[in-house]
Amino acid sequence: MTDVRPGRAPGRRRAVTRAAARAVLRAAGLLAGSAVVVSAATAALPADAVTVRAGGRVDPAALAELRAAAGLDRPWPARFPTWVAGLLTGDPGRSLVSGRPVADLVAGRAGTTAVLVVAALVVAVPLAALLARRRGAAVAAVGSAVPPVVVAVGLATLLSGVLGWVPPVSLLPPGEPAWARPDLLVLPVLALALPSGAFAAGQLRGVVEDVAARPFVRDAVLRGVPAPVVALRYAGPFVAAPALRVLAVTAGSLVAGSTVVETLFGVAGLGELLVGAVATRDLPVVSAVALLAASVVVAGMLVADLVAAAVGRP
Repeated sequence: MTDVRPGRAPGRRRAVTRAAARAVLRAAGLLAGSAVVVSAATAALPADAVTVRAGGRVDPAALAELRAAAGLDRPWPARFPTWVAGLLTGDPGRSLVSGRPVADLVAGRAGTTAVLVVAALVVAVPLAALLARRRGAAVAAVGSAVPPVVVAVGLATLLSGVLGWVPPVSLLPPGEPAWARPDLLVLPVLALALPSGAFAAGQLRGVVEDVAARPFVRDAVLRGVPAPVVALRYAGPFVAAPALRVLAVTAGSLVAGSTVVETLFGVAGLGELLVGAVATRDLPVVSAVALLAASVVVAGMLVADLVAAAVGRP
């Protein structure tokens, strides 16, 4: 009898390589599409930074000169290639309001938002795992349906107004890193984590129930295999890729959701920067922050696809 097993390894490696290549191409396409959508959407905002700053106090001729100096007189299709070229070289442009490099503005706020997002994930991931079970279905459904602003106001009312455990706002002292004052992060972290954990649980519940019902998993449980071993060895390969995809979307939603939370609690992060940039029509800043949030999702999805290719699961 011919042994075909030695030939399986090269074939398996080729399949993994092809799947990984498709994942990378898909991620590149998503990132390129995100750049187009973000740039077009920001360009479609009514008025622009120069017009907003002028406030109707500048005559049309002078206003036209100011818009030309800022490069806003050109249509979006003409500005888009220049913006992409700047992104590829690490220069997303300068703020139309302050004149500072956009990269410096984003870097100065990214650390605070990163602390919030990571801390929120630390809370949201165990919460999602807990609620993804059948008993947590109702809580997950209700939690994911409540708007984040309602959660934020409710938490502030309870933890600050009624109990007095934490400050109602999160105004960090200038120059002090966010992690140095954990008491100021409690409200924004919980306001981000609770809805996100409920949403992630709703997305994962079907996958978890499907894997738990598979014969080999049920057989392992009946044989008395410890629950951690069942989760990691038997269910893990089937749950890993969907869980990472949900984690990627959750992380991106946390970056996007920080706009509301940071504005409500006075956190000087990317969300607050985005809100201010939208108000002043500072298009380079808006585009950079929005594309950063999209990039977080795309990067996470790429990791999930690579893990799925490696373990041979969809």
